[in-house]
Amino acid sequence: MIEKKVVVTLVAGLHARPAAAFVQKANQFSSQIFVIKGTKKVNAKSIMGVMSLAASKGAEIIISADGPDEEEAVNTLAEMVSKKK
Repeated sequence: MIEKKVVVTLVAGLHARPAAAFVQKANQFSSQIFVIKGTKKVNAKSIMGVMSLAASKGAEIIISADGPDEEEAVNTLAEMVSKKK
């Protein structure tokens, strides 16, 4: 299991379109992937779960993964949310 703490730098945060892209990317990995914000932990492969976090710009989240491609999954998803788009 691997996890990484990331600050969301996307202008729109992790809402609507960015959340959909995040979930689509997460679904390309075979590992179990979770996103944690505060005390809430959700499945990164669930659009409703990711959107329920309400992770706006500047929010600190933790992306964790467990499985054969865990490191690649965490690094790829962390890079997605820390871009300035």
